[in-house]
Amino acid sequence: MVGALDGIAARRISPLLEGLLVEEPVVALHGPRSVGKSTVLRALAGSRGVPVLDLDDLGTRDAVVANPQTAVDTHELVCVDEYQHAPEILDALKARLNREGTLPGTAVLTGSTRQDALPRTAQALTGRLHTMTIWPLSQGEIGGVIENFLPALRADPDVTVAAQPTSATTRAEYVEKLCGGGFPLALRRVGAARDRWFDDYVRLSLERDAIELVRIRQRTVLRELLERLAGRTGQVLNLAKAAEGLTGDRRTIEDYARLLEDLFLIDRLPAWGKTLRSRAGATPKLHVVDTGVAARLMRVTATKLATLDPTALAEFGHLLESFVVGELRKQISWLEEPVSTGHWRTHDGDEVDYVIEFDDGQVLAFEVKANERVTGNDLKGLRKLRELLGDRFLAGVALSTGRRSFTYEDRLHIMPVDRLWTPVA
Repeated sequence: MVGALDGIAARRISPLLEGLLVEEPVVALHGPRSVGKSTVLRALAGSRGVPVLDLDDLGTRDAVVANPQTAVDTHELVCVDEYQHAPEILDALKARLNREGTLPGTAVLTGSTRQDALPRTAQALTGRLHTMTIWPLSQGEIGGVIENFLPALRADPDVTVAAQPTSATTRAEYVEKLCGGGFPLALRRVGAARDRWFDDYVRLSLERDAIELVRIRQRTVLRELLERLAGRTGQVLNLAKAAEGLTGDRRTIEDYARLLEDLFLIDRLPAWGKTLRSRAGATPKLHVVDTGVAARLMRVTATKLATLDPTALAEFGHLLESFVVGELRKQISWLEEPVSTGHWRTHDGDEVDYVIEFDDGQVLAFEVKANERVTGNDLKGLRKLRELLGDRFLAGVALSTGRRSFTYEDRLHIMPVDRLWTPVA
């Protein structure tokens, strides 16, 4: 058997990066380890005919740390891979920009941790550094198609619904996509080989990358916390409950959870719409960044998830929500206009899994349903949000494992999950 990915996938972020270099002096690509940052950077450097300073290489790292100013002393584009290993290079870039002027296209950096997790020196380029996040491969990138679902839905929801009335994707195929995730190296493997890759990925993230950021007193606690949080993906975060029985006080557990975020292993989706209704919740939802990693940490297999066992159904539902949120998150990262996102949940039981608010105040809302059939009761949260927002509510979409796309009622639509990566003509 062969994996789901053959060759190098074209990344949607590459043309965006080229465009930013016309305007921004320094661009930093942040994202999980092994997500493809180096591939994007090397392709860019190759097109410009410039070298890449790979700080994963110890010899290169030592040379850059000892001679940071020399490393950036060039009139060509400076490309630095995994710059968090030698953040001193940021001070050198700042000095160069101060000396020569803030010129667009000075440098591109990549890093496997969030920028705000780095030492104070990482703030050296404040005002001159534009950051972008590169997430695991989207389903469109894996399949070699260009997704335009969100722009199309924003422009005309009715046309978007009618563009592809039926779907051929089966539940088993959705399960395979969840378990495969979006890491290029994992997608080239199957079975036990893929499981080993996920195990190594988690081990290296926790045992090497985490230690480079902070002094970890209890590595086993960090690992167990990640496993427990993986089992709660797609659910409202209750860190105290997840950490029950673990060694460590509340502050330590919170620090460890923040560290897992800094390493792009988990993501907290903030509560949205607290000003809409006084009884709206304020607690974030938890999503593991990659569902392939989550499934492996949960020790659930595609065979198990494909059954109708009640436990498997619940696990599939939570993983599917994190999968959909991940696909939407990736597509949002390619939009030219800024948006805010979150989940909406009230103490009265109304909830919407994912909300996108555009700068003009208009809103798209999504509910994820693991079943093939969506009933009117499943749209309860979307209806309430439509009522509260009025004309600001562009569309509400219930994404399911069913086969049909149709409009259920005013601005409420039901679509198969695969519409996310099916191009809208």
